[in-house]
Amino acid sequence: MATDLATLHHPITDLFPRADAVDPEAYRLSEAQVAFYHEHGYVAGIRVLTDEQVDVLREELAGLFDPEHDGHELWHEYHTNESGDPDAVLFHALGAWRIRPGFHDALWNPAFTIPAAQLLGGAVRFWHDQLFCKPARHGGVVAWHQDYSYWTRTKPMRHLTCWIGLDDATEANGCLHYVPGSHHWELLPVTGLAGDMDAIQTVLTEAQRDRFRPVAVPLRKGEASFHHPHIVHGSYGNRTDRPRRALVLNVVRDGVCSDSDEPLLDGVPVVPRGRPLDGPFFPLLYEPA
Repeated sequence: MATDLATLHHPITDLFPRADAVDPEAYRLSEAQVAFYHEHGYVAGIRVLTDEQVDVLREELAGLFDPEHDGHELWHEYHTNESGDPDAVLFHALGAWRIRPGFHDALWNPAFTIPAAQLLGGAVRFWHDQLFCKPARHGGVVAWHQDYSYWTRTKPMRHLTCWIGLDDATEANGCLHYVPGSHHWELLPVTGLAGDMDAIQTVLTEAQRDRFRPVAVPLRKGEASFHHPHIVHGSYGNRTDRPRRALVLNVVRDGVCSDSDEPLLDGVPVVPRGRPLDGPFFPLLYEPA
């Protein structure tokens, strides 16, 4: 059985600089970027990976597409195609940080943790990671949704998502789209993650339909967008000749608690209701000075 890297709460390679060895100002968002996030629910175009770091993660990712790869038993979820449609493939998996060193160390990357601490307003604790990959020519959609609708087993809602491109993400190959301002909406019912881009319309009010004006957010490889847990977002299919691969890091402000007496993720010990997230699967990533 492969070593579970969740037991190691520190970087194990030299792929990323250590947070205690960098000037935080080099990674902090500007006041304008923070203001944009609070107004619109997202901020994009943040460089968090170098080309060399992208190359390492791509190489690790290539081996993870084989369902029988070394360490496959460590995934919380693993879908070679969550849509079930061979003409609209969406690879989606949770837990890469437990399996490969580059994905493990990406959690402690100060280019990610320092902006995350700004937007959360405090110390950053890990929630879970995701891989979303759309193959060339027959990549599927990620339907419109709000992240927190899948996370109500935790509270309060002090969450943040960082979406990182491992390829250039364009409108043609399925980049993210956001509905600006929808982070102020109430929590909507879940209408599915893979398949129907129109399903969300059935749960919107007339006023929300009027304000449903998505904007595309193209990113270069290595760039990220950070978004609020209530913002409505999704991405269309990939019919280009190249893949669209992404790493997603989901974090919480330290102090967020379990709101369930069931495991928060498959394969994780119970964190009792009312207890702050902690333990080997929810490490503290960064605490501002």
